[in-house]
Amino acid sequence: MSDLTHFDAEGAAHMVDVSDKPATRRVAVAEGCVIMAPATLALVTEGRAKKGDVAGVARLAGIMGAKRTADLIPLCHPLPLSKVSLDITPDPDLPGLRLTATVATTGPTGVEMEALTAVSVAALTVYDMLKAVQKDMAITGIRLLMKEGGRSGRFEAPAAVRSA
Repeated sequence: MSDLTHFDAEGAAHMVDVSDKPATRRVAVAEGCVIMAPATLALVTEGRAKKGDVAGVARLAGIMGAKRTADLIPLCHPLPLSKVSLDITPDPDLPGLRLTATVATTGPTGVEMEALTAVSVAALTVYDMLKAVQKDMAITGIRLLMKEGGRSGRFEAPAAVRSA
């Protein structure tokens, strides 16, 4: 279990001590999709959803989710985030919405979990706002696209893995 940093020598879960790590700029980008019927997507793109601006509310929810990651994921460190952005793009080829979160900080640990949480919470918000018209929407493809900073440097998901 030595490769799994959230476990001690006896296999018990613990929060990693990052107090000796230098503060560096950290950035992570994550994506996901909400697949829905073309008619449901039209409600979003035409602004006719009964609960209001689906993309706008989901964007705010994703930003709030990123800021609360340490409250949701037990072993995550609370981090002062310097940037959280969420792009929500209609994609008629899915059909549905593509969500991309970018999160940044300067600190001793990365923001991958914050980016993934932003996408997850935004996708769940899309579902919540549209479930009255379509209950069989699918939240798919939530994944880390890129992270940079820290000891491990830059990671980019392979192109084949990146497409939802």
